[in-house]
Amino acid sequence: MRPGADSHASPEDFSACDREPIHLAGSIQPQGFLLAVDEAGGRVVQASENCGAVFSRELRGVLGATLDELIGGDLAGRVRLASEEVRFERGATLVDRWAGAGGAGAPIYAVLAHRRGGRIIVEGEELSQAEADAPLDAHGHLEALLGQMETLGDVEALLGFAAREVRALTGFDRARVYRFDADWNGRVVAEDLNDRLPSYLGLHFPASDIPRQARALYELNRLRLIADAAYEPVPLRALAGRDEPPLDLSLATLRSVSPVHREYMRNMGTGASFSISLMREGRLWGLVSCHNAEPRRVPFAARWACALFAQALSLQLAAREQAEGLAQRTRLQAILTPVVAGLARHERLLEGIDSVREDLLRLVGAEGAAVVEDGRVAGYGRRPAAPQLLALVEWLDARGEEDVVASDSLARDFPAAGAHAVEASGLLALSISRLRRSWVLWFRPELVQTVTWGGDPTKSVAPGTTPTERLHPRKSFESWRELVRGRSRPWSAAEIETAREFRVAVVDIVLRGAERLARLSEELTRTNRELENFSYTVSHDLRAPFRHIRGYAELLKADKGHLLDAEGLEFLGHVLDGSRYAGQLVDNILGFSRMGRVEMVISEVALDGLAAEVIRLLKIEPETRRVEWRVEPLPSVHGDQSMLRRALQNLLENAVKFTRPRELAIIGLRSEETAAEHVVHVSDNGVGFDPRYTEKLFGMFQRLHDWDEFEGAGIGLASVRRVIMRHGGRVWAEGRPGAGATFSFSLPKTPSPSNPLYA
Repeated sequence: MRPGADSHASPEDFSACDREPIHLAGSIQPQGFLLAVDEAGGRVVQASENCGAVFSRELRGVLGATLDELIGGDLAGRVRLASEEVRFERGATLVDRWAGAGGAGAPIYAVLAHRRGGRIIVEGEELSQAEADAPLDAHGHLEALLGQMETLGDVEALLGFAAREVRALTGFDRARVYRFDADWNGRVVAEDLNDRLPSYLGLHFPASDIPRQARALYELNRLRLIADAAYEPVPLRALAGRDEPPLDLSLATLRSVSPVHREYMRNMGTGASFSISLMREGRLWGLVSCHNAEPRRVPFAARWACALFAQALSLQLAAREQAEGLAQRTRLQAILTPVVAGLARHERLLEGIDSVREDLLRLVGAEGAAVVEDGRVAGYGRRPAAPQLLALVEWLDARGEEDVVASDSLARDFPAAGAHAVEASGLLALSISRLRRSWVLWFRPELVQTVTWGGDPTKSVAPGTTPTERLHPRKSFESWRELVRGRSRPWSAAEIETAREFRVAVVDIVLRGAERLARLSEELTRTNRELENFSYTVSHDLRAPFRHIRGYAELLKADKGHLLDAEGLEFLGHVLDGSRYAGQLVDNILGFSRMGRVEMVISEVALDGLAAEVIRLLKIEPETRRVEWRVEPLPSVHGDQSMLRRALQNLLENAVKFTRPRELAIIGLRSEETAAEHVVHVSDNGVGFDPRYTEKLFGMFQRLHDWDEFEGAGIGLASVRRVIMRHGGRVWAEGRPGAGATFSFSLPKTPSPSNPLYA
């Protein structure tokens, strides 16, 4: 709900607020004094301008003096010790009272000390007579408060109790508990007040009201009192002739505040303010912010009591939020366990997700989900369409190495998502595999809200009337309503953590599946190698016997053929034909085996030239066959040239052979490409085949036609498949009886050595 700036204040104006060095204020509030002592030299190098009156000497007599000379050796020694023990939850350390340098009737000061930037910073805050007579510690105020706090039930009751008790401790007109959201806008979640100031309960305030560097100071220095919004700052003065850098007053109790903030207070109608930081795991959670219509000091003891109370309150809030988160995680774990068990029963991620789709939505309280893997999309419930999901995954991949991405305003982070904000304003995304571009996505719909701001948030600051005049805060804090769109219900920490656990489980399942496939692939490769070795050995050993049979049969026909009758010569012819076929078969098997054994030599291969060469080798006599070649331009690919020549030759030889019955044979060769592949199609108008037996075509010794019709051993297409698979590609066929056939293969644009057959 971060509001944008309008013409009254440019983004540069807001940026100027964020850059203002408020920790280097150069002045203090007038209810005390400040000394900066050089740690190395032990002398005062900076002092507030009112120190002359405080120490009854001229200011130049304060600058250059030692602490011992100014406040006495005993107190100075305790200051040096105390400055080493900075309590960050209260800024500086309280040392003791100091009766002042003016003798009887002089103001009494509470002395505080801390170290910062090589300086011991000593502050004296003037005490009222009642404070001077009362203990400065806070223990008497706290016992009853802490006891009551533990009895309160929920967070809302706890925050209401805090507002009431802090107002009672401080005596201010209004105390409110102010909580920050993820964008640092604030909302008043509890309030206690009288009738002197208006109620702001439930109102939102923009992040620019408390700029970034102011929030950093609230984290560092947990108390901030502005006793009088109309005060005149007391400047700091440096030792004459010394080039002294600005003093870092981050931990100082009396640090002066920005004039913009003082004007903001006056515009709000408050004369004094007191803020206490509420922390959560070292980060600013919110503030207890008190206001008074008139200037008001908060007694020392009450302020320390508020600081300790705020610490206890912060711990209570953290404990209750943790308890709520733990209860939610326990509920989600009860859903996660069966979801993971359901996934484990499936080898494929998409199938596993589909089996648990209802619980998948319940797992993180989503209304839609999708799984995207290698460009495939499966969706459930309310979610964007497939093209939008693919664009979303591209954006997620481009973000880098984030494995979990959560957003309750997707269109703010990814503007293209604004087109489907109604069903998907919230996104919780898990990367399962970067290699396969695999993501699990959950979606939440738009939650249209009416937010009531304390004044128009687009007019938080306004520029001055001249280039040198500072910015001015807005003057109106009247309720201002805004319709907020494009946001979903936020994802809780428990939901995001459950999603992370789900991702770990899914990745583990995927990896186990990959390991199983790798083992199977290894076993398959070994088995294939053994079969190839067996085939090679058997076929090699069979060549000699078949050669002998054929040789002796030819000798018998030549030398003794005249002694045989017609029937004997017929039998001898069958022996010769069979031995020739067997020898050819053995040669084909040897060639097929060699394809799996030979090392591939990868280069750029121009398929155009390869196809032209193969067509010339076919030597079709024009007087015996009419063949029309329809060859379109073919791409250059990465591969083994000799293997690809053999694959093309087998396909074109088949096309020539199976178009033999046609008066005019038409053989086509064309290509197309996808993002990842080149695809080549070899088509003919031949006899075709029954599509029911397509898978048999690429098997060893598989034939769909009789030998008498078309010669062949049934190894050619098996060889084509072997070549293409070794290149990491695919091969397939389409055809109908009497209507021709098309044989296709694909080759990856980038060689794929990860393919188990690519070796």
